[in-house]
Amino acid sequence: MEAAYEQLEETVERQPTSINELKPRMKLRGKVTKVGLAGAFVDIGLKQQGWIHISQLGKEPVNRVSDVLEEGDEVTVWVKKVDRRRGWINLTMIEPPKRTFGDLKPGMIITGKVTRLAPFGAFVDVGVGRDGLVHISELAPGYVEDPSEVVSVGEEVEVKVLNVDRRRRQIELSIKDIPIEDLEEEDEPIPTLMELAFKQALEQQQKQAKSKKMRKAQKRRIPSEQTEIILRTLRSHAG
Repeated sequence: MEAAYEQLEETVERQPTSINELKPRMKLRGKVTKVGLAGAFVDIGLKQQGWIHISQLGKEPVNRVSDVLEEGDEVTVWVKKVDRRRGWINLTMIEPPKRTFGDLKPGMIITGKVTRLAPFGAFVDVGVGRDGLVHISELAPGYVEDPSEVVSVGEEVEVKVLNVDRRRRQIELSIKDIPIEDLEEEDEPIPTLMELAFKQALEQQQKQAKSKKMRKAQKRRIPSEQTEIILRTLRSHAG
């Protein structure tokens, strides 16, 4: 998947010489040649000019094209649609998502950002222009009363694609199905010479204390054994 994106980026950097080289989501540079009420024409270096509809000038609604563009402006655009038979090129100034619905497959694990919480789950932006839903039952292995117990808005999360309904444009995701990898142990800091000396001294002290304790126990055991011998001797003489 990443290799495909890298290939697309390489195509973007190379200026096309024919309408046949244009592909959706291709990034181009151009110059505005004419501004109208419904949009603007852009020279992208081909025989055919591209057209940007007023709805494609930005993410926010635009009332007048002239509020955003003027003739002679250099702009960055993306190919939205190409009709090679008619020689028609639709452009957009809204950067397209990195992925499309066609890229999503059940079982994929991708990174997204939580955009909204609802009583029944969390919505996650996975970069296709449409948020996916992590149902509350898919947030964690155990029972979850409120999605805010597990995730928060703005948090980046790894999700697993469960199902993609292209007709309804619905994406079902899961967080609990993400395999948990063993956390790498953090590297222990290298001890200083003073810390090493202190550790050695402490170990030596513990050894000495243990040895002293064993000697005391042995001394107590010897008189006890001697007493037992004397008692046995006395009992034998008394018999």
